[in-house]
Amino acid sequence: MELTPENYLILLIALLAAGFILDFVLDILNLRHRRRTMPEEVADIYDPEEYLRALDYQSALTRFGFITSTFSFILTLLMLMLGGFGYLDQVLRVYIQNPIGLALAFFGILAVASDFISLPLQYYRTFVIEERFGFNKTTLKTFFLDKLKGYLLGAILGGGLLAALIWLISNLGASFWLYFWGIAALFIFLANILYTSLIVPLFNKLSPLEDKSLMDRIEAYCKQVSFPIRNVLVIDGSKRSTKANAFFSGLGRSKKVVLYDTLIENHSEEELVAVLAHEIGHYKRHHIILGYVLSLFQTGLMLYIMSLLIFNENLSLALGGGVQALHLNLLAFGLLYSPVSTIMGIFSNHISRKNEYEADAWAGNTYRADALQLALKKLSVKNLSNLFPHPAYVFVHYSHPPLLRRLAALQHYVKADSTGARS
Repeated sequence: MELTPENYLILLIALLAAGFILDFVLDILNLRHRRRTMPEEVADIYDPEEYLRALDYQSALTRFGFITSTFSFILTLLMLMLGGFGYLDQVLRVYIQNPIGLALAFFGILAVASDFISLPLQYYRTFVIEERFGFNKTTLKTFFLDKLKGYLLGAILGGGLLAALIWLISNLGASFWLYFWGIAALFIFLANILYTSLIVPLFNKLSPLEDKSLMDRIEAYCKQVSFPIRNVLVIDGSKRSTKANAFFSGLGRSKKVVLYDTLIENHSEEELVAVLAHEIGHYKRHHIILGYVLSLFQTGLMLYIMSLLIFNENLSLALGGGVQALHLNLLAFGLLYSPVSTIMGIFSNHISRKNEYEADAWAGNTYRADALQLALKKLSVKNLSNLFPHPAYVFVHYSHPPLLRRLAALQHYVKADSTGARS
């Protein structure tokens, strides 16, 4: 049975409300799951006062999340109930008749307006909350330059993909999804290869690792595990925050390991090599390739479902449009797809957590588990991470296992090191 525009509007509002309520309940559970007693596993490096500060930080972030999510929910709800999306479409149609230009203008205005409206909240997060807890290093100049660069990048990449999608839908009909799936596959592949070379330098400075002693240790380990290391780069993460991280990008000869300068400043050489071993573990266990395949599957599924709904005029009418519009249908589809997106996100996070355990195991088995444990503990302390997240929150949102579980899993390899027997 075909749903009427009114039915679709009710469904869209219901899905929007369901997503908001789910996130709200998970946040409440997570907030109440905190424990004021510091766990023994981190007592060797965690000052009791610093631990209480971490609890305050998590509370501040959660409460701020309540405000931002509620604001976004109410704004979207009002746009749906008052027909705001359809009204914008009708205004733009007076000036733009080309479907590609119309879609670009529609989503461009929504993106810029949404970002502008939420600007005070973004400012508060960066310059009040992050500043209060000693993380923020961002200047106002960097803050606004990042925004301008983000707009430009979004216009070029996002606009290009949207234009290709609208053209394919308009010219190929329901079979568009197969062709755009191919474009998306190529885009994801190139983004993986070129991210560190082209995108990151727009926002951060990358430079070769100059610490010879550390580089010698890294090269010795890479030789031991037959990993042809060519690029170990340092990123100036301290330009924006004191938080630390490391990541691996690229495929084949383009693969690069990137270490934050804040990571290097706060960790010993043993710990840094252990972190690197973890990143190499992702490569050795083929997680990057598996992640690429998984993203292709998710994209293909989304596009196929989209092909079943994209020509439904009632979706446009549900958003307040006077006629069928591809951009209105795309927006409605995004809301309708949210339950599937949530389920796929849970599945992806489950795979990601499994991969993190495997990468930890690789590092523990080929290098030193105790060094990785210490590095993980220091990272958690430095970033004021939540040591006791609620299991339901972890299940839905966490791409990495909680610290205490990772430490427990690594303990097997610490014991193997102490007995001289590795498995």
